Amino acid sequence: MPLTYLSPEALELFIRNALREDVGDGDHSSLASVPATARKRARLLIKDTGVLAGAALAPIIFRAVDPDLEVTPLLEDGALVKPGDVGLTVQGKAQSILQAERLVLNCMQRMSGIATRTRHFTGLIAHTKAKLLDTRKTTPNFRMMEKWAVVIGGGINHRFGLFDMIILKDNHVDYAGGITQAIRATRDYLRRTNKDLKIVVETRSLDEVDEVLEVGGVYRIMLDNMTPDLMREAVARIHGKYFTEASGGITEDTIVAVAETGVDFISVGALTHSIKSLDISLKAY
Repeated sequence: MPLTYLSPEALELFIRNALREDVGDGDHSSLASVPATARKRARLLIKDTGVLAGAALAPIIFRAVDPDLEVTPLLEDGALVKPGDVGLTVQGKAQSILQAERLVLNCMQRMSGIATRTRHFTGLIAHTKAKLLDTRKTTPNFRMMEKWAVVIGGGINHRFGLFDMIILKDNHVDYAGGITQAIRATRDYLRRTNKDLKIVVETRSLDEVDEVLEVGGVYRIMLDNMTPDLMREAVARIHGKYFTEASGGITEDTIVAVAETGVDFISVGALTHSIKSLDISLKAY
């Protein structure tokens, strides 16, 4: 899917806010100790094994800080990296390099950790038809980068936010009074508002699956916290009428069994909320 959320305006806003948070009224450590006229160079040093992400973002950050910084990318997003690899070099005003350093590293370290985890999970289920989805379990104000990293790692973005897809989860269903009421109310809402949004419904039992099949009018049926045996039965009952999605506490140890039930998609919140950042540093040379 096209990464429509990666507009130049969205990237500019993110970088501006992140720099405001970090720099404030000035990088006084650099301003105090490094001559304003000093011109230096640095390289992005990989100190871990994994999948690189944020390589396309880093030059944008450097140039937002100082358009005169010269950035030379040496590795692309998605590259398999190991300790000792160099991702890019940058040269120019030393104070500018230092000011941009932490934002570049924070983004690339976390994005690379997400891409690495995603690549691992997609590899585990590559022998099945199941596709890996992310979720909204992301870091506030950093979702754009985290979802970008999932795509770099080989996963697929679920909805970006509450506005671009309807997912009727357990609380929606319970508050609405049941599966049937939730779906019918949603379809009425879409007609009234003239919105064209896909409807995904979370089910917790085979009875709820049967109810969705009876009501109809959805795009995907989510099978939440079901055992592989129950999922397999649910997939058989749905019989290709709607896409299926497995969700709920899926881990490295369980994802293969889930994928082998025949589901179309598997959503894993841990791709973004429970990852280890890749060790990357920026070093003068």
